[in-house]
Amino acid sequence: MMKGFEMYTKRMAQLVLGIFLGVAACGNSWAQKFEGLASTPQMGWNSWNKFACDIDERLIRETADAMVKTGMKDAGYQYVNIDDCWQGERDADGNIQPDPKRFPSGMKALADYVHGKGLKLGIYSDGGATTCGGRPGSRGHEYQDARTYARWGIDYLKYDWCNTQGLNAEGAYTTMRDAIAKAGRPMLFSACEWGISKPWEWAGQVAHSWRTTPDIYNCFDCEFSPGLSTGLGVLRILDRQAGLRKFAGPGHWNDMDMLEVGNGMSEDEDRAHLSIWAMMASPLILGNDLRTMSESTRRILTNPGVIAVNQDRLGVQALRVMADGPLEIYAKPLDGGQWALMFLNRSNQPVDVRHDWKAEVLTDGLSNRSVDFKRTVYRWSDLWSTKTGDTSVNLQARLAPHSVLMLLLTGPTKPQGV
Repeated sequence: MMKGFEMYTKRMAQLVLGIFLGVAACGNSWAQKFEGLASTPQMGWNSWNKFACDIDERLIRETADAMVKTGMKDAGYQYVNIDDCWQGERDADGNIQPDPKRFPSGMKALADYVHGKGLKLGIYSDGGATTCGGRPGSRGHEYQDARTYARWGIDYLKYDWCNTQGLNAEGAYTTMRDAIAKAGRPMLFSACEWGISKPWEWAGQVAHSWRTTPDIYNCFDCEFSPGLSTGLGVLRILDRQAGLRKFAGPGHWNDMDMLEVGNGMSEDEDRAHLSIWAMMASPLILGNDLRTMSESTRRILTNPGVIAVNQDRLGVQALRVMADGPLEIYAKPLDGGQWALMFLNRSNQPVDVRHDWKAEVLTDGLSNRSVDFKRTVYRWSDLWSTKTGDTSVNLQARLAPHSVLMLLLTGPTKPQGV
């Protein structure tokens, strides 16, 4: 009797172990997003803001060329991302194919070309049966599509949320995360469900970044087309980041959408736009035509000091420390005891800055960092000009409409009064 019980127990243990190994082998329950990607916010380019569905392989090749030629690659931009409308039909086996007229050479050849430039290629899909542009989405084909992308040599997937009626966002994005893990090729996974289901609360283990708002529009302070198609200007997107900074960090970022620098705003607005995205540790994904951009746009987008603030390895999103009418101050603690400060003029009129460093202690509870300028002096440098100074004297400046003063604080240099 005892021998029979032991045999039964052994058999049950083998069965449980077999079930466990089977589940582990399928990769679903134990899959993770690829680590080591997006340790700082990702930098690159995306086709949508400027070209929407008007894309083809020539544009992507020329953009890769321009990214190298214009110094974007050297500045840190590395992803060349194809957005919606690259898809053709699925073949008889359900495998997604690129549009044969727009991408006649195929995606593998295009990836090889981009990789040959020392860059990485990104692609787009959607959690629904069709994409926002009406092309085939990945619903029901997640594992099949991820294998296809891996075979092509894709490095980045932007995953949208159109035509997803009846789907649970966390479940759908987790399925695609697991599919990418199963495919075996490291891909940065960018979730784009517009903040509807509060992805900052669940996407940290699922994606490397997640959109926090509806789509951006190339204006500084505007909003149009209410509903899911809402377009938001720079300030409206900034305002929706309140309360989200605790969810961001290395490998998991609040994504404020792609940049509109070079797409029609003023130079002051473009500088402010890039500064805000840098301070908020948002991915820096270019949205302009790199082939024809002006020299002023190129200089803005390659500003090394502003990019360094965005790419700081501490990975702390800025906090707003003061709001006085149209003037706001944001502070971002940086690695090595440094700080970045941004003075933002939200108004259509010039604003005078008269900042007494010693009036308040600068404190960030999230990073457990603070500065008492009564006791220590920091040097500062203006990241958009050659001006320098220190915190021993009050800061005075005049900000143009829709502009910023962005300072890098280094030190402390000495005790105050010495």
